[in-house]
Amino acid sequence: MTQALIELSHLSFSWPGHPQLLDIPAFRLEPGQTLFLKGPSGSGKTTLLGLLGGVQKPDSGSIRLLGQELTALAAGARDRFRVDHTGYIFQQFNLLPFLSVRENVELPCHFSKLRARRAAQRHGSVEKAASTLLAHLGLTDPSLLGRRADALSIGQQQRVAAARALIGQPELVIADEPTSALDYDAREAFIRLLFAECREAGASLLFVSHDQSLAPLFDRHLSLAELNRAAAPCEV
Repeated sequence: MTQALIELSHLSFSWPGHPQLLDIPAFRLEPGQTLFLKGPSGSGKTTLLGLLGGVQKPDSGSIRLLGQELTALAAGARDRFRVDHTGYIFQQFNLLPFLSVRENVELPCHFSKLRARRAAQRHGSVEKAASTLLAHLGLTDPSLLGRRADALSIGQQQRVAAARALIGQPELVIADEPTSALDYDAREAFIRLLFAECREAGASLLFVSHDQSLAPLFDRHLSLAELNRAAAPCEV
């Protein structure tokens, strides 16, 4: 069996003073796989994504990303590992409004020498990587590059957020409800663009949503409730 991109084993987590939120015996995400994870409110998805990114540590169990045991790393080392190997597309996109489109896309390369080096090796420069990714995601107008992020439409912001997540070829892209503000046709079109870019970059995609209609587009789909044995009355 090949090494999993993500492998969880006997993962347990609870917030202080609260019932157990996560109890996941086992979970694997394979290299290059696209996975739809249904995460309704109360299932613990936000906490799980925080654990995968090393933002929190579990009470017990193992979290391995690219073979690295995240629980063995100090907080600063987890942060560096996350920015080197994981790209995030947030539900609210979390673009910096005072930066231009290009500056927002290039941001991970300022924090990760590895991603900056990969971007330059693949595209010639970080700047060229940003413009190429944006064009592949449908933002072909060169004048957009210098525009402030808060001057964009929702659909444009979504594509900028995706380009930021993908720049520098992180092995894992995590998308947390990134299509909730779009209609179905726009959601499907965006997801297919995202698939294409993940394939080209060799990245796995973990896509978390409550919209079950999107699940058939993915290699694999499951519900967090199937993984999580803990009763979760409310999500933190």
